[in-house]
Amino acid sequence: MIYEHPLAYLLGIEGLALLRGFIGERDEEFVRARIAEVRRLLDDPELAEAAVRVTWVDPVAGYRAWSATYDSAPNGAFAFDEPAVREIIEPLPAGVALDAACGTGHHAALLAGRGHRVIGVDGSPDMLEHARRRLPEADFRLGDLRRLPVPDDHVDLVVCGLALTHVPELDPVLAEFARVLRPGGHLVIADLHPERILRGSIPTVRDPDGRPGRLPGYRHLVGDYAPVMLIWHFRLEGLEG
Repeated sequence: MIYEHPLAYLLGIEGLALLRGFIGERDEEFVRARIAEVRRLLDDPELAEAAVRVTWVDPVAGYRAWSATYDSAPNGAFAFDEPAVREIIEPLPAGVALDAACGTGHHAALLAGRGHRVIGVDGSPDMLEHARRRLPEADFRLGDLRRLPVPDDHVDLVVCGLALTHVPELDPVLAEFARVLRPGGHLVIADLHPERILRGSIPTVRDPDGRPGRLPGYRHLVGDYAPVMLIWHFRLEGLEG
């Protein structure tokens, strides 16, 4: 159970701003204004009892609820990850590409458009239904990132977008990516920055009764990726944070 209190969130943001002032990024006027805001927030009676209790939702159940509106409702994350993935895969030769945690097939369609033979894997049957309608010529499979239903040394490219924030540990997933990639293959990962997770960018879904829930969100620091990639013999060619 998550205890989501708007006042706690606002005070946390004010705290981050005050820390920036403390190290000299902001002047005295800014710091005094933030302290005054904190006092007003603490005195606001509407914020005092505004907390809600939100349950964690299993990703399969969460994406079942989200699948009906996933493509139609605005999703600001797409504006960040899709252009970045497109730029990276543009110069790569066509081959067999795995869209890991493919969802409704956004990256799968991009890969197919570049001439790749696409395999898509996702843990949500409901999301896969949408993906198959979007790209009927692709091979979509139900599976887990930690146990991919793909043979060893089978693909030339793995793309994984907006998914690793849902897994508690990177190592089992990176091990699977290494297993299914052919020697010399490429891995492209696009995900939310850990600071966005810290500031609450964790997807909210609602159950059939309208009660709010949160998909699991794990804050993997940018530096957490490098040692795991070295263990599985990946060579880091680019990193943007």
